[in-house]
Order: sequence, then structure tokens, then C-alpha cells
Amino acid sequence: MISAAPEGGQHPVIAAKVIHAGLPAATPDHREPFFCFPILNYLSLLPNLSYYVVRLFPLLFLLLLTACGNEPPPKPANVPALSELPLIPLPASIVDGEGDAYYETYSGNVMPSSDAIIGDAQRYLYSRLPDLVLPLQFDVRSDLTEGAYRINFRDGNIEVSAGTRDGMLNAVKTLEQVLHFSGADAGAVYISEGTINDEARFPYRGFMLDVARHFFEVEEVKAVIDRIAPYKINHLHLHLSDDQGWRIEIKSWPKLTEIGGKSEVGGTPGGFYTQEDYSEIVAYAASRGITIVPEIDMPGHTNAALSAYPILNEDGKATEPYTGTRVGFSTLDTDQDSVYVFIDDVVREIGALTPGPYFHLGGDESDATDHEDYVKFVNEVQKIIKRNGKQPMGWDEVATSALEPGTVVQLWAHPDYALKAQAAGNPVLMSPATRAYLDMQYDSTSRIGLHWAAYIEVDSAYLWDPATMAEGLTDSDIMGVEAPLWGETIQNLEDIDYLTFPRLLALAEVGWTPQARRDWDDFRRRLRAHQEWLQEQGIGTYDTRVLKDGGEEAEAPAETEAEADDPSN
Repeated sequence: MISAAPEGGQHPVIAAKVIHAGLPAATPDHREPFFCFPILNYLSLLPNLSYYVVRLFPLLFLLLLTACGNEPPPKPANVPALSELPLIPLPASIVDGEGDAYYETYSGNVMPSSDAIIGDAQRYLYSRLPDLVLPLQFDVRSDLTEGAYRINFRDGNIEVSAGTRDGMLNAVKTLEQVLHFSGADAGAVYISEGTINDEARFPYRGFMLDVARHFFEVEEVKAVIDRIAPYKINHLHLHLSDDQGWRIEIKSWPKLTEIGGKSEVGGTPGGFYTQEDYSEIVAYAASRGITIVPEIDMPGHTNAALSAYPILNEDGKATEPYTGTRVGFSTLDTDQDSVYVFIDDVVREIGALTPGPYFHLGGDESDATDHEDYVKFVNEVQKIIKRNGKQPMGWDEVATSALEPGTVVQLWAHPDYALKAQAAGNPVLMSPATRAYLDMQYDSTSRIGLHWAAYIEVDSAYLWDPATMAEGLTDSDIMGVEAPLWGETIQNLEDIDYLTFPRLLALAEVGWTPQARRDWDDFRRRLRAHQEWLQEQGIGTYDTRVLKDGGEEAEAPAETEAEADDPSN
């Protein structure tokens, strides 16, 4: 199991065994080497001193390098080519070289780079591989676009290149897999030469966690973040409110958590995040390349708020806390000015804690709201969100309103609404319930989950193209893919793991890898290795039949009509 570096302490180094002389260039492109001996890394933080040490004492460095290494172990009979490694998501391009190189690994402590692009990537890699030191060269290049990266394995060097912070983080996430599946955990490794050039098909790859129906503590959310980050999931959508509970402190409306935060599905105690808790989650996610997307669902899915503040209700009376799973029975009073004051306060307080650009207004299954009132409400809430400096998002029903420029429409059930968004020039986020909903059972024997949309085995989660889910959409209309995990049947981290893994890996590749590069049989081969790796890390994965002998061909997903007690959102 890979352990994390101690909180607040120095992180072990991924260090450069090969010395690169010279100063960082004056242009935006520059390189930062790391060395076997920790003291040399500190010297490298002083550019002039580092420069002259390298220039004046090459013999000293040669002696140090000689002392740093040991005799390599016998070379394995078969060093897999880079293209043979089971990388998920599959990179856009892998070009194999002709040879391979031996890398010895060490342990040590150094200070990560102060460079804004490089430092966070180093810290992330250190947290994942705390005892690994090997030749590594970071290279900032302005010719690589947002999120893109390149890794060269050649002449005993590993060169990691990107032009942005996100690109560098993506690079080291791939590098971790290369090292693991090449056997670097054993203390020494042979890696084949070659080059990985990679960038995402879609800029947004998301995972949604419903903390409203069942509450999850801060440390549990952090554990989820650590599980999804290695697969280049870069957005965590937190469903923070619903009929069953309100999960975030709003200081101007304290009863939301004092009353609305106490309940959850099944009648067990709920809970909520203080604003400090939420900020801690936001910062932790950011350190792993993940942006938090907060959702306050409205005008429906609002019973928890109505139980706390009767002024928000049409009849002015507080509702009883709700611990069931029905949907479509609650609504805010869309005619009350106080409701919009409430929404503005909520968006303002949460938005101030959220550096990411998005605020999700929900907007789904508002069956108790008259449609004209619904349209008026969504129109106004979009404006409130934009006034508070955020980009609105909403489930696909919001496309029946007058969409504000930039409002993201998240398709879950209605392809026609995605086409409305396209016609208005608004981006579409793909979360079709029949393919991407992780709360759906794998099959009829799954111990938890629902099946109102479909049984979704791993192959069903993989074998779809976002650009064909609504006829007429193209890649340019789609901002990305998100996998929602609704909380009716999940109560702990074990349940989250069971429904999420390994299906999330399939959806991560759907969102990252070019459609022409994706192949089910090849993915299945790679997924076997990741199933084992996840289990080695203590992550309990579903024992999917599609990875067993004779399980190559999974049954077509069985779709059923929605059941009264099986809510979609």
C-alpha cells in the first residue's frame, strides 16, 4: 500500500541522478533538476551558487554520483515496452524507443521546487511515492497546451515536460503508473525508452459525491479524493443539499445546519461541514489537481432547508425532516423575495470559499414547482450566481429556461435538453444515467445500489461515446464527462469503493482518451492490473465478472422504468 507523507513534514524526493548544468532560462521555459544528495537540492535553490558548483567541481559531482549508485541487479528477461504498460487512462500517444535503462531508487528528504508549475506536481508525487528517488528532470515548456504533458525516457533520463500546473500534475500521475507497473517499488527498475505525449479529450473529468442523503466526514472525502486523483479526475462535485440534509454551514442562516443538518436517509444522524471543514476539503483537493464544484439543489430537493426556515415555504410552515428516498415533493416558494435573498446569501458564502469557477444550482426533478415558476426561478438564480462571480451549472432540466451565456447543462436523462443547450451555445457536461451513474447496480446480485436507469457493468460504463449520446452533438459542444454517485444506499467508504471501482476507471478513460484510441479488449487487459493495484492499496473493488476468465462478453445493460422509491437524483 502506498502511504502518504506526514502532514506538515518534508516530503521525500524524486531526484535527478544525472546532473544538468546551467541556470533556469530567462524565458518562461526552464528546467529544474533534482539530485541524489539532499544538500545538493538545497544548493540548487540558489541559482548562482548551483551554477558555479556545477561548473567548477565536475569531478566532485562525478564522485558523488559514483557513490550514489550501486551495481544494477540482473536485467529481467522481458522489459515491457512503454506501450505495453497498463496505463489508465490510456495516453493519446506512446512512441516506443529501441532500448531501456536501469534506474536505482533511493529514499531522502528535500525541499520541493518553489516554481508554481513544478512544485505542486513534485509534492503530489512525493505523497504517493514517499520512498522513491530516481533520475528525473522537470521541464516547463510554453509550447504545451493547458493540461498537456510529455514524458521522455531516454539515455537514463526521465524528462517530464508541461506548460501548466495541471499538465505537470497529469504528467506525474502517469509517471506514478509507469514506475509502479515497471516494478520500481522493489528498489530498482528497468524502464523501456520511449515518449508519452498526452492531453485530454475533454477538459472536465468529474466525480460527484452525494453527501446530502448520507453524510461523509472530512477524512472520508479526502480518502475519496486520493482514490480518484491518480486517474486524472479533475473535478469533485459535492451534492451538499437535498431533502434529507443540508451539509454546509451558512453563517447568515445558521438553522440550515442546526436543524437541516441532523437528518439523513434511514433516520441515522446526519452531519455538516463547517466553513473551515469545507475550506480544508477545497485545499486538499486542489493539492491533487482537483477543483471542487459545490451544488445546492433547488427549487426542488429542498425539504431540509424548508424544515429549518418556514419562510422559504409556500405555506410559511416548517416541514418535518425527511429520511426517505422519494423525490419531487418539495419546492421553494419561487414568488417570495426572501427566497432570493436566501439564495444570494448561500451562493455568496459558499462562493467565497470556493476558488473554482462553478456553482451548481441543481434544478432537477422539480415536480412540485409550476413550470412557469420554475423557468422564472432558474432564470433569476443563474443571474445571482453570475453576480457572485461564478459560472452556473445545472441538471439538464435547466435548459428549459432562458440559459445565461456560459451556463453548463449537465445531461443525465434528457438528450433533447442537451440539444437545447447546444443551440443556445452553452456547454454540455455528459452524465447519462444509463452509462455514468455509479449508484446503479452492476447486476441483480449487487449488494447495494439501484437499477431504475440500468444495470451498469464495467463494459457498459466503457462502451459509449459522449459525442453520440445526443444526435447532433460534437466534441466541441461537450466540456466533459462526470460520474455521479448518489447516496441512497451508500453509508461508508467501503460502500463508495464498491460502487465506484473499477467503473470509475472506465469513465475516466471515456473522458480522457481519444475515441479512436479506445478499445474494450485492451482496456480489459489494463484494468486487470489496476484491480490488483487498487486492492494492494486497501481499496475494496467490486469483483466484476468481465475480468474473469470467460467473462469477456458482458450482457447488454438491462434498463427499467423508474420506480417510485428509486430516485434518479
